[in-house]
Amino acid sequence: MTINDKWIDFAIRLQSIAQAGLQYGKDKYDKERYEEIRSIAAEMISVKTDISVERVYDLFCNETGYQTPKVDTRAAVFIDGKILLVHENNGTWSLPGGWCDVNQSVASNTEKEVREESGLTVKSEKIIAVQDWRKHNVTNYAYGVIKIFVQCKYEFGEFEKNIETTEIGFFGKDEIPENLAVEKCTREQLLMCFEAYGNPEMPTIFE
Repeated sequence: MTINDKWIDFAIRLQSIAQAGLQYGKDKYDKERYEEIRSIAAEMISVKTDISVERVYDLFCNETGYQTPKVDTRAAVFIDGKILLVHENNGTWSLPGGWCDVNQSVASNTEKEVREESGLTVKSEKIIAVQDWRKHNVTNYAYGVIKIFVQCKYEFGEFEKNIETTEIGFFGKDEIPENLAVEKCTREQLLMCFEAYGNPEMPTIFE
């Protein structure tokens, strides 16, 4: 599912308003109205994506409290000037990473994801960029995602079989694969990581 559409943006905004109203509203009749708005938002997503309303509701309307973006951490690990990519089960390549767990910091989550997806042990060194994925990635979730790219130092280890990836590879700047998981990292984001690696004084990018 690829979501880049003003209609979808309207639905996301309605869902956010409804979720906040359900959290903070006191009047039971207002809460019923907010629940109806939430249902309409799910129906809007369903119409545009051909996903059942029930499935959209499970994915899109399953949280409580004030709605905030999810945090995704991505590791840029270099060895001899080449960057680590993991080969996903669906055949695409990506920087290792994933959702930041509630019991992890940005640094520890990045290191954990690299270990789980590649078998390598790394040390987080600096934040390359903090980006809103709507500005840079093909989006496939009906909520906001903040992506944090972290430069990491390789310490030891080798690829270990796991349920998420089939292999790893190290790629030079001119060797970036075509079949990238663009919702996770794009060619431009990989080039950004190469630039940061080659320029230790480069300030963190945030947008």
